Amino acid sequence: MTTEKTEHATMDYKNTLNLPHTNFPMKASLPHREPAQVEEWQTSRCYETIMDKATGQPMFLLQDGPIYSNGEIHLGHALNKILKDIVVKSKRMSGFQAPFVPGWDCHGLPIELNVEKKIGKAGVKVDGKTFREACRAYANTQIEIQRKAFIRLGILADWEHPYHTMSYRYEANIIRSFKKIVENGHLYKGNRPVYWCLDCGSALAEAEVEYQDKKSPSIEVAFSIDQTSDHAETKALLNAWKAAGIHITSPAVVIWTTTPWTLPANEAVSLHPAVEYVLFEASLEENKRQQYIIADNLLSSFVERHHLTDVTVLTRQLGKTFELIQLQHPFFDKRVPIILGEHVTTDSGTGCVHTAPAHGQDDYTVGLAYQLPVDSLINGQGCFLADIPLVGGLSIYKANAAILEVLKAKGKLVSETVLAHSYPHCWRHKTPLIFRATPQWFVSMNQQGLRSAVEKAVDKVDFIPEWGKARLEGMIGTRPDWCISRQRTWGVPLALIVHKETQALHPNMVGLMEKVAELVEKNGIEAWHELALSSLLPPKEANQYEKIQDTLDVWFDSGVSYAYMLDVHPTYPFPADLYLEGSDQHRGWFMSSVFSAMAAENKAPYRAVLTHGYTVDGQGRKMSKSLGNVIAPEKIINTLGADVMRLWVSSTDYRGEVAYSDEIFKRNSEAYRRIRNTLRFLLANIDGFDPGSELVPTEALLALDKFMLFKTANLQKEIINAYHAYEFHLIYQKIQNFCIVDLGGLYLDIIKDRQYTMKKKAHARLSAQTVLYHMAEAMVRWIAPILSFTAEEAWGYLPGKRDMSVHGVTWYTAFDDLTLETPFDATTWETLLQARDAINKSLEAARATGTIGAALEASIIVYADEAVYKALSQLKNELAFFCITSAAQVRPLSEKPTTAMPSPHFPKIAVVVDALTDPKCVRCWHRRPDVNTVTSHPDICPRCVDNIMGEGEVRQYA
Repeated sequence: MTTEKTEHATMDYKNTLNLPHTNFPMKASLPHREPAQVEEWQTSRCYETIMDKATGQPMFLLQDGPIYSNGEIHLGHALNKILKDIVVKSKRMSGFQAPFVPGWDCHGLPIELNVEKKIGKAGVKVDGKTFREACRAYANTQIEIQRKAFIRLGILADWEHPYHTMSYRYEANIIRSFKKIVENGHLYKGNRPVYWCLDCGSALAEAEVEYQDKKSPSIEVAFSIDQTSDHAETKALLNAWKAAGIHITSPAVVIWTTTPWTLPANEAVSLHPAVEYVLFEASLEENKRQQYIIADNLLSSFVERHHLTDVTVLTRQLGKTFELIQLQHPFFDKRVPIILGEHVTTDSGTGCVHTAPAHGQDDYTVGLAYQLPVDSLINGQGCFLADIPLVGGLSIYKANAAILEVLKAKGKLVSETVLAHSYPHCWRHKTPLIFRATPQWFVSMNQQGLRSAVEKAVDKVDFIPEWGKARLEGMIGTRPDWCISRQRTWGVPLALIVHKETQALHPNMVGLMEKVAELVEKNGIEAWHELALSSLLPPKEANQYEKIQDTLDVWFDSGVSYAYMLDVHPTYPFPADLYLEGSDQHRGWFMSSVFSAMAAENKAPYRAVLTHGYTVDGQGRKMSKSLGNVIAPEKIINTLGADVMRLWVSSTDYRGEVAYSDEIFKRNSEAYRRIRNTLRFLLANIDGFDPGSELVPTEALLALDKFMLFKTANLQKEIINAYHAYEFHLIYQKIQNFCIVDLGGLYLDIIKDRQYTMKKKAHARLSAQTVLYHMAEAMVRWIAPILSFTAEEAWGYLPGKRDMSVHGVTWYTAFDDLTLETPFDATTWETLLQARDAINKSLEAARATGTIGAALEASIIVYADEAVYKALSQLKNELAFFCITSAAQVRPLSEKPTTAMPSPHFPKIAVVVDALTDPKCVRCWHRRPDVNTVTSHPDICPRCVDNIMGEGEVRQYA
């Protein structure tokens, strides 16, 4: 007997436990493992295989907005591309054929500037052809840099066949789209003001404009009424004033402007027809009396600003009374009229607006109604033409000083200060812009009803978030005609042929544009520059016509990406299902895309538009080298891994600003570890499990297992719905909660005893493994669109036969339509979980006071009201396993001793916690009075002996 005890006392019971095992590493080492996975995806042609497998499935198309091919990617790029990747991967999981063709925007000034630094300006140091070839080569190098960075982020896409706006086929399709716009009657040539960058030497699109603070001269100038004129309206007004007994000296309308240099181009002063204006007299300097006209509601601020004394109001009249009254230009010998315009405001200034149709959109519009001349007096470099009096040859900034000097000399300068204000700047050069009238080509918003058609089309588009719709609609309603021509070297030609004298388009312009497109498709844009018109036109016509040398606005290039996709991929849907870009693209790509598509195809290019916010640091500031808050994606990838960056993207509500910082990425790294460790636990506990032969049918699962499978199935529905609604931050939250609360805080803790101590193939253990297997199969799919590398890694460790890649499968469908029936229905489980939570808090309190150490040292008695008593009683002798204590009883609340206080967390129960003095089983760690009762195994309990030597215990509930 003694010998037997000695032999068994040395037995290592650890070897009798079913300890978890998996080769899925605890340490992620993402920066090391991810590049190998990228290489494997490329070698196996994972994207192409997925697309081939999806042939015949319904199509979902996310049209990629082309990134500009210049410079390394930044966090904003990473945010955008990861969001897109999450969308298309989740759509593939939902059974869609979801291609993703990445794109690059390749023409335009930023590339020109970089090439100029290397080889000099086109037409100065090198010819145009050499310059364009260098631009194309430079763009290709930038594309490759960015392509590699996006691939490293785990973006699965058609990287072998992306679209470039500089590919010959794309360039040809740009011309073909432009041809349709010409054919549909939307194009015209006009001399009207456009944003002009002096550094670019070109017109700019609205989307190329940003606003920065600028200090400008702020002046008020007097335009005197011309009392010498025989002009009928002027004489009538003056006579009416005299008849009313008003003594007239030299009344003047006072304008306010921050651009003195535009005064030489003044053609009128605008008043609002319904605003009341006041003629008043006041003393300024040396008791000199002046008579001024300004808006009545601005009189008090004017008086205060100028410290006027002895102010006398002579008369008040509506603005419409002054229409066509002649004014003397303040320093040129010419008369200009007072005109009326609804654009005049009275929130500041004088309510009288200096109007130069060549230098302002509102000025131009109101000037059209009065047939005012649109004469730009400055050249593309910002200098006045040589023959302009006073300012000829001067730059606009030097002209300001000359104009102020002559205004003072003539007594017309009412005031002079400096104003700091928001002002349009070039988004590339960061320099102030001017409005300048030049002959340009425009897509009209109204001559063929384009604006109205776009508004109706956009009204049918879904916007995520919804406020994006109002923002885009507001911009559509106010945008001017689209200036589509640019004065640049590196760009798709305007491809128009006009008469040398009349500048009229060739009568067969549409047919000629198609021929040009065919040439460009073969030889690129250089075909236009090398084109002799004699090859297109009869000799006589060829001598009468000329090619336009302008290029198309690059926003048109990217805007017609839908046309290229239709050409190269005719089976892809049009319109696309989704456009997804940053909020700045409401006036950029979203705008150019819908206007170009409606003008060419009379159809919006997208069914839905998703907008994300800007990336900002932890203090809400945008990325800036000067602030030192720039974090390169490469740094995050090389230290934490791409999956942590992807988790960051999913964890944030992208509809607002998306914050980043080292601390934020650190928190996401910790969240990542929780998800990975949960996956690892699942995989480790289904080691050796054969889903082909050992899956337990749903109806045969233990009660707790069936409930957890029910929760998992319901959670999957919520996650899929969140993917469909593009609410990725909710997915992040739900998965985190599932890992921490449902699994870590409940299920995985409870089943450890069953998993580790029961017979390997016991029904109760296989029941738990069945659920763990279902969970792992489901969870690896849930995270696949977000944690693409980790999901792929875990996929290879799941048991059973499976596809090559998790990214080529759909959502897990092996869940039955689960229903929970009595006695363990949903209501019962809600009660059980509430009770367990309260019991756990009682155990924590007992541990805090030193009553117990670990929970398995405790014996609990739960006194419960009728409903809770009934629920807990359903677990019978397995209540202790559910509570993870060594002993547990439930009794009616009526039997509660006076010393047992109801739980403050769940008043329906009271819990008494006692420390057990029974011996501890060295195998299961439960404290039981029957430890040492089996002489052959003195250190363990009979339950463990049965699980080792006998048929094994039977469980039904937990």
